[in-house]
This record gives sequence, structure tokens and C-alpha cells, in this order.
Amino acid sequence: MRLISIKMTLYQYKMLSEDDQYDTVFSNGKFLDMVIEGNSKFVLYAIDKFFVEVVWNIETDEIVAKGVFKCGHTLDRYSNVPKEI
Repeated sequence: MRLISIKMTLYQYKMLSEDDQYDTVFSNGKFLDMVIEGNSKFVLYAIDKFFVEVVWNIETDEIVAKGVFKCGHTLDRYSNVPKEI
């Protein structure tokens, strides 16, 4: 399976419909990391030069939120997580 690299700006992504944003993340986003906090699973994807965080409710297995960003404190959730070996 070959991963297709897409060129897309953050602005172009935000102009997509909600459904197309999810389609783009799940089909073209590169999975980077996942963090579980309580009942929530935070999944980080990269698309070109920005990040998309999808938040799942673990109990219901439903998406409850999505955030889009280039940098900032949201990334800290992933960079400060101690990794178990």
C-alpha cells in the first residue's frame, strides 16, 4: 500500500466540509501518536504542514471532537507523554 502525500494548507483544509475533513484525515493524514486520558483517546495526524487531533470517547467508540493546528500547547500532550517500553 502506497501512502499518497497531499499538499494542502490549513486554510484549504478548513474550507472543506466536515465530512471531507474527516475523509482527508483518515485517508491522507499520517498517524503520529495516540494518548489515552480517562475516557478519551486523542489521536494525532499530520497533513502536509499542520496537525489534526481527533478525540474519541472510548466507551461509546464515537468521535467527540476534532482540532486543527500548526503548533502550540495542544502538541504538548504528545511531546510530554512518558512512553512505556
